[in-house]
Amino acid sequence: MNYKDMDQERDRLSCCAKWRGVISEFVATLILIMLGCMTCLPIKGIDTSIYAPFGFGCLVAMNVQIFGHISGAFMNPVVVLASVIRGNTSFALGIAYTLAECAGAIVGYGILDLVTEVDIIGTEMCVTKPLPEMDWYQTFVIEIAITGTLSFVCMSVWDPVNVHNTDSTSIKFGFTILGLILAAGPMTGASMNPARSLGPAVWTGQWAQHWVYWAGPLTGSGAAAFIYKYILTKR
Repeated sequence: MNYKDMDQERDRLSCCAKWRGVISEFVATLILIMLGCMTCLPIKGIDTSIYAPFGFGCLVAMNVQIFGHISGAFMNPVVVLASVIRGNTSFALGIAYTLAECAGAIVGYGILDLVTEVDIIGTEMCVTKPLPEMDWYQTFVIEIAITGTLSFVCMSVWDPVNVHNTDSTSIKFGFTILGLILAAGPMTGASMNPARSLGPAVWTGQWAQHWVYWAGPLTGSGAAAFIYKYILTKR
């Protein structure tokens, strides 16, 4: 095989890997939203309010274990943004991952509506929205804070210093999501993920303050990624 053939084979394998990653992000986000929102379903006579934090936390850990070696199992445009800032993911691939995640969230919520007897669209179940008495800027700041924390965890895991400490990565992310949802979930829904908010919003038509669930997480993730990369990373 000459050098030209080797280059072509390398390009073909690289293209296949990227498409595998895009599909992986679609499937992972579909699973996250479909099964995660399933933990929000009401059960007569049972208080299910605690189910969602543990459900989403466990699902994130599971997806990281399944898809982490394929695409990184981002499942979240703000994690993709942190990866692009870190230099782990190209801008073009980051756009493809984001589109796949948004599509996966929309399809995942639609499948859940199809298979459950509960009218999740009519009841606006699993829609991220703040408490009625909260102002938009309060929701904005909270989403910045919790998503920035998530981004710090991502940057720490990707830090070369921790290159050999990856055995418990899925558990780290699962407990991170669990803790952040327990902290902020009662106030804002603890989205931290524009795709997670987009899926239910598309089906229910609930767009009130939806922009906050894009602006807040993207701002928090971007700021945390820049701080970690340019200040906290050991040179």
